[in-house]
Amino acid sequence: MTQPLSSLVEQVAGLLKSSQTRIVFAESCTAGLVSAALGRVPGISEFHCGSAVVYRLDTKTRWLGVDSAILRDPGPVSSVVAIAMARGVLARTPEAQMSAAITGHLGPNAPAEQDGLVFVGIGQRQGQTINVQTKQYILPAEISGTDDFAVASLREWRQWKAAEHLLEQVREAVQQLR
Repeated sequence: MTQPLSSLVEQVAGLLKSSQTRIVFAESCTAGLVSAALGRVPGISEFHCGSAVVYRLDTKTRWLGVDSAILRDPGPVSSVVAIAMARGVLARTPEAQMSAAITGHLGPNAPAEQDGLVFVGIGQRQGQTINVQTKQYILPAEISGTDDFAVASLREWRQWKAAEHLLEQVREAVQQLR
């Protein structure tokens, strides 16, 4: 069985190395999956600074400085929170030039308007400023595709898909640096 994300992880690791870019992650709905996948690459510690797994609202506030007001409105599943997470983790990691953050609701029991909704934020340090670009994804409500790995649930499949989207955005951002 192929390890999920392995090809994408290798691409991202190679790009980080060739561009000499250090990155830090803030993961909510993926619960550290992206960091763990990247951590399997030998030598990645030169470019992967770490990951804050901020699953709970209070943790987002305390660890990353996300304003509790935006966690109430518009709520944790929003582009505003993805931006705050990307800014917060990069501000707290001076050695990194880039950050990647993800927040979303992968179910079960998600409100209909949030079910499968994911926001990715990619932060880049430019002098004293941290600029963040976000992208929204809506993950399917059923397992689809021809992935050659087994998952136990729709939620697990969505975690892998969310991690894939985050890594795709990192790849794109690092490619633009070259």
